[in-house]
Amino acid sequence: MYKYVIKRLLITIPVLLGVIFIVFTIINFTPGDPASMILGESAPQEDIDRLNHELGYDRPFFVRFFDYVKGVVLEGDLGTSYRTNQPVLDEILSRFPYTVQLAVLSIVFSSLIGISVGILSAVKQYTLVDTASTVLAMVFSAVPGFWLALMLILIFSLTLGWLPSYDLDTAKSYILPTVTLALSGAAGIVRLTRSTMLETIRQDYIRTARAKGASERRIIWKHAMKNAMMPVVTSLGMTFGFQLGGTIIVETVFAVPGLGTHVINAIRNKDIPVVLGSTLFLSTLFCIVMLLVDLLYAFLDPRIKAKYSK
Repeated sequence: MYKYVIKRLLITIPVLLGVIFIVFTIINFTPGDPASMILGESAPQEDIDRLNHELGYDRPFFVRFFDYVKGVVLEGDLGTSYRTNQPVLDEILSRFPYTVQLAVLSIVFSSLIGISVGILSAVKQYTLVDTASTVLAMVFSAVPGFWLALMLILIFSLTLGWLPSYDLDTAKSYILPTVTLALSGAAGIVRLTRSTMLETIRQDYIRTARAKGASERRIIWKHAMKNAMMPVVTSLGMTFGFQLGGTIIVETVFAVPGLGTHVINAIRNKDIPVVLGSTLFLSTLFCIVMLLVDLLYAFLDPRIKAKYSK
């Protein structure tokens, strides 16, 4: 097992280098420069050139790229923000708790709702429960996240006055953003769980278990559940990884001071160290999450554990 973990960690290195290079290249070719963003377009050109020189932005592309990679690899330094002059890592760590709290809460509720409804829909195939859950899953999959967030604010905050519509000061303020993320995530999990459960309960070993007189509850929860959950676990891992860096819309709508809004502001201001550091940080977390998902397979399927042990 440890050999597999080491192999995956080594593969992660070129992946992260590729991510840095792609993001670095895209930012480099976008219009504008950091000094113009900071000082304003009306600032004298000599002041803009001087600030760009102080920031090192006037150096060649590959020189800046390799210097950044060297700082990250050798010193663990993600750079300093152009606008605040603060270490990028400190800014990330101060905002990341808001993002990870939303991601964890949303993935917990998504999995609870999606897996339970998906299993129920598969067991009650072609019934009213199956039809209703399938239709609702399709609807919430198609609904844009920003529209759902605005509708929830309109109903539960502005009209009913039950819940706050911005920030994360109290426990109530987590409800609307969490529901927004959880509903869209649960919709995909419902459909995936339903399809995998239907495929699993039609297998020969399930028919054999029924023929031996096993109860339907035991068949579903002991025999079918583990095999059906393999694709679902992958989907949950990817969804959680995406939500760590993809809650930008929800954070913007609900004015959450998370990492997503921080990255958006950095892109607008061409704060290159913040964009690169945040992207590298989130990419590393995503790789770790997917590694944990792969290791979780070993506990769901003994065949995979045997393969890892070779």
